[in-house]
Amino acid sequence: MKITSVRPWLIRSDASYWGEFLFVEVTTDEGVSGWGEITTTTRLANRALCTMLRQIGAAVTGEDPARIEYLWHKIFRSFTYMGSRGAAVECVSAIDIALWDIRGKVLGKPIYELLGGPVRDEIALYTHPNQAKFTSKEAVVREIRDIVESGHTALKFDPFPHQGRTADGQSREQRDGYLDGSMTRKDEREAAELTALIRETAGSDVDILIDAHGRFDVPTAIRLCRSLEEAGQIDWFEEPCPPESLNALKQVREKVSAAISWGERGHTKWDFVPVLENKLADYIMPDVTWTGGITELKKISALCEAYYIPVSPHDAAGPINVVAGAQVMMTVPNFYKLETSEWNLGKYDHLIDRPLDVSNGSLKLTPRPGLGVEMNRDYLQSHEIELD
Repeated sequence: MKITSVRPWLIRSDASYWGEFLFVEVTTDEGVSGWGEITTTTRLANRALCTMLRQIGAAVTGEDPARIEYLWHKIFRSFTYMGSRGAAVECVSAIDIALWDIRGKVLGKPIYELLGGPVRDEIALYTHPNQAKFTSKEAVVREIRDIVESGHTALKFDPFPHQGRTADGQSREQRDGYLDGSMTRKDEREAAELTALIRETAGSDVDILIDAHGRFDVPTAIRLCRSLEEAGQIDWFEEPCPPESLNALKQVREKVSAAISWGERGHTKWDFVPVLENKLADYIMPDVTWTGGITELKKISALCEAYYIPVSPHDAAGPINVVAGAQVMMTVPNFYKLETSEWNLGKYDHLIDRPLDVSNGSLKLTPRPGLGVEMNRDYLQSHEIELD
């Protein structure tokens, strides 16, 4: 069997927070194809990745898709002198996921069976409220109650006002071309009030996870984390500072009591080693579509296991992101929960051949081979964004 093409599918979709998804299809000369995903947070990044994927496709055409580890390194090392993290490893991620999908289909096994077999029957989830519905206290209460009644035992939200977004989706902190890093006292107070309300509504048995989205400077992150600790007994504070400086993370870590979660912007095992060695996080949350695919997520999880650090894969994209992370977590002893963007994932139904079963706050994977889902090609074709 040989690879015949690597095809990016950039599509319009209301199911995406950013209005589009970027899927990747790897095809072979024996008619077996695999799917990956690489959806990013900006239109510019998605289009740049499409261009890179076409070039990478030409480089791997004719290769044996079963040589997953070899192809991971071939692609990764091709970018060594321009920086092998970031966009390069995101391309690796999408292709790696697709190659595992192909391998599972050829062998007639779900991917988790190829990674050592399951250590659990289903995947516990944490999810997000739809904060667009937070128009009143009563609306907040309704939304949180829906999540709790759905069976979820953990939820995550960003309580900090973004003060509007620009046309390309950037928040206020990036609008002028740089990261401001600050937060007004008024916005801090509103964040604490919202957190207290959500804690009161969810009750003491639900984990409350806070996402700071990596956008605060050191003193602001410390101040905000402390105020939320007092307001709502938070169970983790995620990405308090931008990811470029681990020293900033260390400063915050030393001055707050809440557990720190880090990793959605970490690329490959090498980014996670110093975080683990320096005891900078209590939870690690790699994104399977950004950090290096299924191959790398499994390796990062093993590193975390050696430190007794729970792994909780990040998700902010489409159905392949969810199921690819879940396939790995079926085999990971030190798993906490898998992120989903909403408690009801019916928004993905039109993209895939069968709905995801997330009843009672957990994802049930099927024994179908590969990823266990197939993309709806008719929908992709009718919603594809044409690029020059």
